[in-house]
Amino acid sequence: MSTTWHVLGAGSLGTLWATRLARAGVPVRLIVRDEQRLQAYRAAGGLTLVEHGEAKTYDIPGETADSSEPINRLLVACKAYDAVQAVARLAPRLAPGAELILLQNGLGSQDAVAAQVSQARCISASSTEGAFRDGDWRVVFAGHGYTWLGDAGHPVAPIWLEDLAAAGIPHEWSTDILTRLWRKLALNCAINPLTVLHDCRNGGLQQHHCEVATLCAELTELLERCGQPAAAEDLQQEVERVIQATAANYSSMYQDVANQRRTEISYLLGYVCKVAARHQLNLPHLNQLKARLTAHLHSLGLPSD
Repeated sequence: MSTTWHVLGAGSLGTLWATRLARAGVPVRLIVRDEQRLQAYRAAGGLTLVEHGEAKTYDIPGETADSSEPINRLLVACKAYDAVQAVARLAPRLAPGAELILLQNGLGSQDAVAAQVSQARCISASSTEGAFRDGDWRVVFAGHGYTWLGDAGHPVAPIWLEDLAAAGIPHEWSTDILTRLWRKLALNCAINPLTVLHDCRNGGLQQHHCEVATLCAELTELLERCGQPAAAEDLQQEVERVIQATAANYSSMYQDVANQRRTEISYLLGYVCKVAARHQLNLPHLNQLKARLTAHLHSLGLPSD
């Protein structure tokens, strides 16, 4: 019998992983916020995956953090700003040698989570899969992508990657996961905030070529200063390719703002500007972008942390 996957967070990626694992016959349990959410989840009858226009519901067992069952494998699929507190609540349930797979955007939250659970192995993940929720407990699989997983402190791949293969989750074990995370961070910083400020889909940034190029130059400088030259390589070309390939999509930050949700600014632009200051690196356009985005969020009554 496979080890149970506990999934923390019923957002788009958490739901996308949970339903595909369940479809492959892998045991999955969904952890929800509180008893009220658990009742709502049970009333819905499970998690629904919409793929190629067809919806299928999977009756995945649900529980709250207060359940007593030990956790051996935990997919942390909540937002970066919720990850530390959510994992802290579950820490007493983690079995010796438990493994956490961290699916958070940006950087900063991974180290903070790892510091909370020294008894567990924390594996970072970087995903390019596209999905969005079109209702509670429902996810639409919008774009096939790839997930890189890795553990900078322990490069040996875990045996449970077989579960991902069985579930049809395209993945690769990466011995340089930090490079992947920094690259994704830079891509997000060059695209997401501008889509919010210009109120456009990703493709709309083709009209703001100079602004994108300026940000890419500063991000390249930062990556090189942080000892991440591979993440900096041809960054502008990659950003332009992503903008073109995802032209019809709304960025995750755009969707957060449109739905009046808190953004992950602290783990994206905030993290970049903080690291630049630590390295005494002057990046005026990135700092200005952060100030503009912060003011915009405040004007909408949204937090900027």
